[in-house]
Amino acid sequence: MIGRQYSIAATALTALAALSSTSQAFVPASTRASLPRLYSTVEEAPASVESTESDSNKNVDQIEDTSRDKVMTFSYDMSIEPKYEKPTYPGTGNGMSGDAGEYDIIVIGSGMGGLSCAALSAKYGSKVLCLESHIKVGGSAHTFSRMHDGGKYSFEVGPSIFEGLDRPSLNPLRMIFDILEETMPVKTYKGLGYWTPTGYWRFPIGDKAGFDKLLMDQCGEVDGPKAIAEWGALRERLRTLGGSTTAVALLNLRQDAGFLATTAGSLPFVLTHPDVFLDLSLTFDDLSKTVDEFVTVPFLRNFIDTMCIFCGFPAKGAMTAHLLYILERFFEETAAFSVPIGGTCELGNTLQRGLEKFGGKLQLNAHVDEILIEDGRAVGVRLKNGNVVKAKKAVVSNATPFDTVKLMPQTEEEPKGLTKWRNDLGTLPRHGAISHLFLAIDAEGLDLSHIKDPAHLVVQDWDRSLQDSQNLCSFFIPSILDKTLCPPGKHVIHVYSSGGEPYEPWEKLTPGSEEYEAYKKKRVEVLFCAVENAIPDVRDRIEFSIIGSPLAHEAFLRRDRGTYGMAWAAGSSAPQSGILGSVLPFPFPNLKTPIDGLLRCGDSCFPGIGTPSAAASGAIAANTMTHVDNHLKLLTEASKKDPLYKFLDAGIMGQVYKPLVQGFTPSPELRVDQFVSGAGVSPVDYTATDPNISERIDLKQE
Repeated sequence: MIGRQYSIAATALTALAALSSTSQAFVPASTRASLPRLYSTVEEAPASVESTESDSNKNVDQIEDTSRDKVMTFSYDMSIEPKYEKPTYPGTGNGMSGDAGEYDIIVIGSGMGGLSCAALSAKYGSKVLCLESHIKVGGSAHTFSRMHDGGKYSFEVGPSIFEGLDRPSLNPLRMIFDILEETMPVKTYKGLGYWTPTGYWRFPIGDKAGFDKLLMDQCGEVDGPKAIAEWGALRERLRTLGGSTTAVALLNLRQDAGFLATTAGSLPFVLTHPDVFLDLSLTFDDLSKTVDEFVTVPFLRNFIDTMCIFCGFPAKGAMTAHLLYILERFFEETAAFSVPIGGTCELGNTLQRGLEKFGGKLQLNAHVDEILIEDGRAVGVRLKNGNVVKAKKAVVSNATPFDTVKLMPQTEEEPKGLTKWRNDLGTLPRHGAISHLFLAIDAEGLDLSHIKDPAHLVVQDWDRSLQDSQNLCSFFIPSILDKTLCPPGKHVIHVYSSGGEPYEPWEKLTPGSEEYEAYKKKRVEVLFCAVENAIPDVRDRIEFSIIGSPLAHEAFLRRDRGTYGMAWAAGSSAPQSGILGSVLPFPFPNLKTPIDGLLRCGDSCFPGIGTPSAAASGAIAANTMTHVDNHLKLLTEASKKDPLYKFLDAGIMGQVYKPLVQGFTPSPELRVDQFVSGAGVSPVDYTATDPNISERIDLKQE
C-alpha cells in the first residue's frame, strides 16, 4: 500500500554484481453445500491429507494466542487442491471471453504488476495481450459501485494509502505513469490517523518537526527526547542504504547480464559509499534486529511496526528495506498521501491507457485455464472457453504463486526441476485472508472536523499481534476528498482487517445460510467498532452496508483463499530464490521459472507486497524480456521527463558496459530469434523502432 521499497534497487544490484444491511452483492450464485471438501482427494493421498489437516489446525489454532512477538503465517499444500470450480459471484464475470490469436507476450492478470509489465512491453515494441479473469481491470486495486435511492456509491476493495502519486517521485508506479505519458488526477492529504488504546493521534507526513512533536506528546518529558534520539540513531544507521533511493531505481533493474549496463549510473554512489556492500545482508534481513539495537521506547517501536505491517509483517518478519523509503521520503516537505479521483480503479485505468496507446490489448472476463508448455517452453495459454492464444516470446503470470501452479497440471514426463518448483511455490507460507465492511452513510449534520485525513489505522491492543485480524484494521473515507464517489451529503467508507483472517472456518460454511450470515456479522463487529472511534453514531447513519467475507475476497480479487499475499519472513532465503538467495537472505522466489519463456510478476516477487512494489516487479519482468539497448533508451528518455528522474540515466558508463553484455540480453531462455552468428557474440535487434521486429500499431506503414 504505502510505497516503501524503492531503495532496495541499489543494494540488490550490488549484490548481483558480487555474483503484491448486508448486500447480496457478495453472495455467490452457487453454494458450497454439495461441493467436496479441501481434503476430497483423501483416497489418492492419505499421507498428504493428514499433513494438510494438521496444517489447517495450526492455521486456526494460532489465532487463539496472538502475542506481540508471534509471526503468523498460513500454510496449504496446493498439490492436493480439490477438483471443483469455486462459486462464481455476480459482478465478477464468468471468464468465458477471449479470442484465439498469437502475440509476442501474454500477461496473465491485470494487477499492478501485470499491467505495468504489459504496458512497458508494448512500449518496448512487443505485441502484447493482457488477459484478466475478472470483468474489471486492476487486480486488488479496483472499485465497485452500487445504486441506492437513485444515487451511485463507489467503494475501494483493496489498497487505499498511496504516497508519491501527486508529482514525479521515487514511487515506481508514478514513474511508470510518467514513462507512459499518462496522468491520473489525485487529491492529497498530509497525515495518517491512529486510534489506539491510548487514544487518537496522527502521523504528519512531510513534517519532521511535527513528528518530533508527536514523539514528545506521546512519550512524555522523559521518553520524548529519548525517542527523538533513538529515531535519529536508527535513521543514521540506515542512512547509506536510504540514500541509495536516488542512486538507482527499481526500474533500472533486469534479471540478466544487462543490469551491469542499466545500473551503471549508480557507480559514483557505490564508489563514494563503499559501506553499502557491508549492508547488503542487512537490507533483506529481519528489520527487528536493527530496531532492537537502536529503539527501546514503546511508542516508537509500535509506530515502526505499523509502518511495516502493510507488507504483511510488523518489524519482526519484515525486511529492513521496508523502512528505508519512509526514513528518507516521508520527512521531506513535499511528501503527501493521495486519493485517486474516481477511485482506486484509476490506477488500472491509467496503465490500461498506456498499454493500448502502444498497441497492446487487454481482454477482460478471459480466464486462463492452463499455461501451455511444449518441449520445456511456455508457448501460450488455453482459455476457459477453449480458445488457445499463442505466445512467441514469453508468458508472464501476474497471478499469485498459489494460483499460478494451478495453471500447470503435472505430467509424468515433466522435468524434476519443474515438479520441485511447483511444489515449492504451492506450499509457500502465506498471509491470511481479509474481511471487508463497506458502508454508505448519511452525512447530514456529521462533523468530521476532528479528523483531518481519509485514512486511519485502528489498534485494539499493542500486546497482541498486529497480524491478528481482530486486533488491527483500517478504515478509509475517500469521499472526504473525492466528492465523485457518492451523492452529496453522503459518505462511503471501506473498513478492512489485517491479512490474518483464517480461511478454514469460512470454507465450512454455505454462503447465504444463516450460519454464514451470523459468522460474517460476528467477525466484522470489530470493523464496525473501528469506525465508531471517529463516527460514534455510524450505525444510525447507515444507508446500506456490505460485508465482504474472505470467500468474497477470494472470488472478487482472484486470490487463492483470499490471501493477502506470500509470507516468507525476512531473515532467510525463500525457495527458488535463485543465485541471490544463495548468498543473501533473499525472501522472494525468482521471477524466472524452470520453464523457458515463463516469468512471474506481482506481489509474490521482488520487491514484495504493495502497489508500487508490484508495479516495479512488472517493470523488471518487462525489462528482462527486452534487449538491453531498448532498456537503456527507455531510461534515458525517462530521465529527461523531470529533474528528479535524472539519476535513471545509466550515462556514459552504461554505454561502456553495453557492448560487453548486449549479446546476452535477453537471456537465452527468453530468446526466440536466432543469433546472426556465434553463441551470443552478435546481439539480437529488439529495438522498438524497427518495424520489421515490432508490430506496434503506430509503426505500421499505411
